[in-house]
Amino acid sequence: MLTGLPQHKPLTFVTSNEKKLAELRAILRDLVGMEVTIEARHIDLPEIQGEAEDIAREKCRYAARAIQGPALVEDTQLCYHAFGGLPGPYVKYFLRNLGPEGMEKLLAAWDDKRATAQCIFALAVDADAEPHLFTGQTLGRIVVPRGKRNFGWDPIFQPDGHEKTYAEMSEGEKNAISHRFRAASRLAEFLRNHYTTR
Repeated sequence: MLTGLPQHKPLTFVTSNEKKLAELRAILRDLVGMEVTIEARHIDLPEIQGEAEDIAREKCRYAARAIQGPALVEDTQLCYHAFGGLPGPYVKYFLRNLGPEGMEKLLAAWDDKRATAQCIFALAVDADAEPHLFTGQTLGRIVVPRGKRNFGWDPIFQPDGHEKTYAEMSEGEKNAISHRFRAASRLAEFLRNHYTTR
């Protein structure tokens, strides 16, 4: 049985990334249909290895226990089809060491430039709750970096059906199609049904 998420308790989004927080607030503002108080907090989460869903679930359990209340974590992956899904959940380490140019050059010898951008939100409604997972994906391809350089690997990811990379899109354009938007849409549906005053 699902437990409601009390309105008197703010939802703590465990992140130190202000851009992610701003994106999530903007997306949920339009989707939930009610005001959801989201606070950001930086917690040093353990570096977990494994499948993306397992990583998100374990990070959320740890965060909820640390906060002693409702906790939301996000895990984002960029999965190169030619590499069987890598770098996947380890993309931030690739980006830190290679930058967008290096990440694009990884596929230089491969004809297959396809990639899947994936976001998983994990939400625990209290310190002891089993996390709920909300996943969104956007299919695209890896291209030579184009656009702004202020948000991770956005300059090298061009979604299918679009001529722009994420980094070349306006906030509204990106939020309408992104992997984060699709995961947040599923999160919003949960919040509409379970964000209660009890």
